[in-house]
Amino acid sequence: MGVFQILRKVGLGGTFDHLHEGHKFLLKTALSISEFIEIGLTSQDLLKNKQYSSKLEDYKTRKKNLTTYIDSITNIERVNIVEIKNWADMDKYAQDPEYEGLIVSQETYENALKLNENREKKGLKSLVLIVIPLIKDNENFKISSTSIRKKL
Repeated sequence: MGVFQILRKVGLGGTFDHLHEGHKFLLKTALSISEFIEIGLTSQDLLKNKQYSSKLEDYKTRKKNLTTYIDSITNIERVNIVEIKNWADMDKYAQDPEYEGLIVSQETYENALKLNENREKKGLKSLVLIVIPLIKDNENFKISSTSIRKKL
């Protein structure tokens, strides 16, 4: 049996709208397996077509909530939050040669595979992909920002 090795730097991304238990699990997992994490936080412009977009928190609020939560569980210096305005931004950050892994949900796994393909084409090492399961509520429904916005 092998010994688990802490990764130096991992990336993850998302909207992080109405920060919920699924987001917290994603963040805690990233922080538990890596010395440093970089979070790609999607810009408002990318979210115009989201369901119930009128109930979306603005970028500043989402970033503040992320920062406040992270600061409550670890040294905030272990985290860098960058704004993702388009797919090219996401791909650019994923091409960072210091990245060793990506933390993704089951829903974003396909995107992670594409990011890894792009790394390989550029001669970079493939990233370890850590897939987080969907988190369900007491009624066995997936916890999601969309369902939260729907209830608002």
